Amino acid sequence: MKQDEKKKPKDRRPYLASECRDLAEADKWRQQIMREIGRKVAEIQNEGLGEHRLRDLNDEINKLIREKTHWERRIIELGGPNYTKQSAKMTDLEGNIVDVPNPSGRGPGYRYFGAAKKLPGVRELFEKPPELRKRRTRYDIYKRIGASYYGYRDDEDGVLVKLEGPAEAAMREMAVEEWNMMEEIKREAKKAVKSGEVANVKEILFEEEEEVVEEERREKERQEEEDVLRKKEFVVHVPLPDEKEIERMVVEKKKMELLSKYTSENLIEEQTEAKAMLNINR
Repeated sequence: MKQDEKKKPKDRRPYLASECRDLAEADKWRQQIMREIGRKVAEIQNEGLGEHRLRDLNDEINKLIREKTHWERRIIELGGPNYTKQSAKMTDLEGNIVDVPNPSGRGPGYRYFGAAKKLPGVRELFEKPPELRKRRTRYDIYKRIGASYYGYRDDEDGVLVKLEGPAEAAMREMAVEEWNMMEEIKREAKKAVKSGEVANVKEILFEEEEEVVEEERREKERQEEEDVLRKKEFVVHVPLPDEKEIERMVVEKKKMELLSKYTSENLIEEQTEAKAMLNINR
C-alpha cells in the first residue's frame, strides 16, 4: 500500500490531440492506441461472439483508428515522422486490397475487420458485381476497321513477295514457251505455204485453239441435249456428224483461216518488196 501511494497517478490520454504540446507524449499516446487496436482486432476474429458484439467491436476499432489519425496528424505538426504513409490497407475475404468507402473525404473511412466481414449485409460490399458485357454498336465496329482490313497492307508483311516470286517465274516461263511455240507454228505455216504443202494439223493448232474447240463442242452438245428434250418426237432421217467429225470440221476451218492469214501476209510482203524494187530502179 505504501508503494502504491508513492506511485504517481496514471496519466489519462488527452481527449483532443491538439492539447498535447510534447512530441514524445504524442508518440506515446499513439502507441497506446495501436496496442488497443491490436487487442480488439484479435478479439473480433472470433465468429462466436454474436452479431451485436462483432458490430460493437468493429465500431470501437474504427473509432480508435480515427483517433490514431488525429494523433499522427498532431505528430506531423510537432515536427515528427509521417506515420500515415505506413498505414495498412484493407482487404476482402480473399486477401485482395479493396478501396475503403469514405463519403466524407476525411479520415481513413469505415473499415470491417475479422468476422465482421462475414456479417449479413457486409459480405455483399466485398462482392464485385458481374460485369455487363456492353453490346458494340455499328460505329464501334467500323471504328476499329483500318486499311489492313481491306487488304491494302498485305504487301508490307513480305509474305506475298515470297509467294509471288516462284509463281511469277513459272508464269514467265510458260509465257516464253507459248511465244516460242507460236513462232515455231508461224515458221512452219510459212514453209508450208511457200512449198505448196499442207501443214500437219496437230502442229498448227496450239493450246488456245484446242480450248476454243473444246468449248464449242460442249456448247453444241448442250444445245443438242436441249433440242432433244424439246422435240422428243422428231425423227432424224439424215445422218448427223459425231463428235470426231465435228472436231475434224472445226480443225479444218481453223486451218484454212490460218493458211489464208499467212498467205495474205506473204502477199503483202511480196507487194512491198516489188514496190521497193521499182522505186530503186527508177
